[in-house]
Amino acid sequence: MQKQLHIFLNALMFYTRISIPKWIKLGDVPYNDEMLNKATIYFPVIGWIVGGICAFVFYVSSLIFTNNPEISILLSMVAGILTTGAFHEDGFADVCDGFGGGCTKEKILEIMKDSRVGTYGSVGLILIFGLKFFSLEVLDNQTLICTLIVAHSLSRFVALSFIFTLDYVREDALSKAKPIAKKMSLNDLLVALILAILPLFLYIIITKNFFLLLMIPPLVLIHLYLGYYFKKWIGGYTGDCLGATQQVAEVIIYLVVVAVSQDI
Repeated sequence: MQKQLHIFLNALMFYTRISIPKWIKLGDVPYNDEMLNKATIYFPVIGWIVGGICAFVFYVSSLIFTNNPEISILLSMVAGILTTGAFHEDGFADVCDGFGGGCTKEKILEIMKDSRVGTYGSVGLILIFGLKFFSLEVLDNQTLICTLIVAHSLSRFVALSFIFTLDYVREDALSKAKPIAKKMSLNDLLVALILAILPLFLYIIITKNFFLLLMIPPLVLIHLYLGYYFKKWIGGYTGDCLGATQQVAEVIIYLVVVAVSQDI
């Protein structure tokens, strides 16, 4: 149990900017690539935390700005970005720039490694932030809060699934941001899946809205399409590809919830 706690805390350090209390000693569980591979199993749980923080900020803000829900939504988005350090948004922008401006594997990887954001990345971020905002804006408060937790958890599983199905393609294993996991066992994948879908099933039980299961097929399709696309152009995935996948999957979940909520 203690070892699993340490692995989870390593995941928390890898994937967020949340500080670990000094009284917690991690000396017997080193911070390295091997530990990151083990910590990947808790990626959906990181989604619980990030989504929970976003939901909490939205709820508190909605009590203050009662007539301006838009402000509460923007503050919740800011909270998520601050919690992760824009980790996934940065990956999305890099993928937009890399695949938008590169025509060979080498060029795509070179562009994605560049810390500067180009035209494709800027436009991509504007569009995806817009989709997030306008999707959440039409939801009632209770639905929005639950959706944030579900989306952040489930979208992270879609991203990490590439660690199991594709090869890591960075030859020099260098990253301008953080290291990433490069392998995952089937057992770990299944455990991560259970952790990822748990918020969704709880949401369905609470709302009795089984139409929410309709978000599963498009998430499977986006996994298949992006997996094919990444493999075709660069032969596998990079950390930026995982971040981009998480962002796209998150938006897909929001859109599905908006669509099915209209029939409730």
